Amino acid sequence: MLLAALAASGTLVACGEGDVPPQTPKSLPNESADVKAGAALFSERCSGCHTLDAIDAEGSATKVRDRERVDGPNLNARAQTKDAVLYAIRNGGFSGAIMPENIVVGKQAEQVAEFLVKYAGKAGQSGSESDQSTGSR
Repeated sequence: MLLAALAASGTLVACGEGDVPPQTPKSLPNESADVKAGAALFSERCSGCHTLDAIDAEGSATKVRDRERVDGPNLNARAQTKDAVLYAIRNGGFSGAIMPENIVVGKQAEQVAEFLVKYAGKAGQSGSESDQSTGSR
């Protein structure tokens, strides 16, 4: 019984695990080591649920009609502040619905936040507002 519970909880540990393999980040040649590390961490741990063109991550629904409970916000359409990113990481998003708490911690959380502050909300603006997944997490 304990093994079954542990196995079931393991499927919710990281959005980037399961059927969707982590994306390989695009090269960010002019970035600091921290921003590059943040991109790699985001790709590894977050790209299964969030979309961000800067690293070719396609984890969010592209149309509202296709949205599933595990789809995170499309970060192409949503600029971020460092405080908001760190809050979401610590608390499992903003609604606490499905994002794992503390998916990265310490310096790694800071690196992901630096990366997202720089790249979220900067690309992927070609679709209409109603076709992009921008719901809160």
